[in-house]
Amino acid sequence: MSVPKEEIEVRITRLQERLQASRFDGAFLAQRVDIYYFSGSQDADYMFIPARGLASVFYSLEPSNNRCETGKCKSYLIDEPRDIGKILGNSNQAGAQLIGLELDCISFLEFQIYREFFGGDDFFDVSPLVLDLRAKKSGWELERMKEAASVSVRVFEAIKSLLRPGIREMELAAKAEAYAQICGESFIDIRVRDYKTEGYPWHVLSGYSGGMIGLLDSPASGSGTSAAFPCGAGYKTIQANEPVMVDFAYELNGYHVDETRMFSIGSMPDDAMRASEAAIEIHNSVLERVMPGTKTGDLFDYSVAKARELGYESTYLGPREYQVSFVGHGIGAELIERPLIAKGRDDVLEPGMTFALEPKIVFKDRFMAGVESVVAVTEDGYELISHVPVEVFIC
Repeated sequence: MSVPKEEIEVRITRLQERLQASRFDGAFLAQRVDIYYFSGSQDADYMFIPARGLASVFYSLEPSNNRCETGKCKSYLIDEPRDIGKILGNSNQAGAQLIGLELDCISFLEFQIYREFFGGDDFFDVSPLVLDLRAKKSGWELERMKEAASVSVRVFEAIKSLLRPGIREMELAAKAEAYAQICGESFIDIRVRDYKTEGYPWHVLSGYSGGMIGLLDSPASGSGTSAAFPCGAGYKTIQANEPVMVDFAYELNGYHVDETRMFSIGSMPDDAMRASEAAIEIHNSVLERVMPGTKTGDLFDYSVAKARELGYESTYLGPREYQVSFVGHGIGAELIERPLIAKGRDDVLEPGMTFALEPKIVFKDRFMAGVESVVAVTEDGYELISHVPVEVFIC
């Protein structure tokens, strides 16, 4: 699905307005999601957006059918990155300027090469400007996320029939992922910005796996499949009458959803059911406080207070001494975006922002209970993008 020309032009214009307001001269983009966001072309290798004038999109190969098509951009074919400096110099877009680079994700080697393009050392980190723009979704973007959610709800429904005693976590995850690809007629490509993080769609943890702490910046990591990937679904077989947490991320047409629901084959143990119901109560109570103008740090603090009220202070968001300091994250073109629903954050909710809310309760080496839904902030509150019922599924 192509990004409408009007979307691209509005995005470029808004970034240029922010560059002008900050007295910056331009933004040079090398990160693929950012380039796609502002050009609509996944084939593009680089993009330069000046504070005023036409943007430049650079390709190392002639794009077959995925070229930036808007009057706000001009396209160039290059043999090597250093050709960009010549092109920008010829168009008076290089020289002594204050240029933005994505300093949160480019390497020092890349920085050295890009510095040659502009002939100076005056640079700033443009990522905050870009990520702030991306945090507020347009109507077109919200529709893409709803389409992804319409596939995800089918996957969670299918898990009811896929889940059986003796199936391994990894097998359930693989079958769910395959089903999602068939439903969406799309390969699942989970995109993350942090170079230390590897995106994957399945986080299936059953019984004691749900209480395993590891490398993942999450309330629990699970065992994973090896020392090379020690998080997520592993080789443990799922048994009847034990809690099974399914945390599934899905991407369709460039936009993500991230959802968690609890399952059990037969009856769920009383302590796990009570914890699952508490997580749902925290989830619903936090949603009641979602509205424009709310600070995300306040939402986090409220969730902690609610967990304390329900008797889960020492196990909320991880076992004691392992508790994470967030209960939600922005989501959209990447799995984790702004705003962050986290301790001490001053992010202010605005209409169009989207985030995944995920209160989870962890009993170390025993089990995890949790829920996660994708939410859009509206003019007067919120809208659930997720279609999966907010409940515990007994199969």
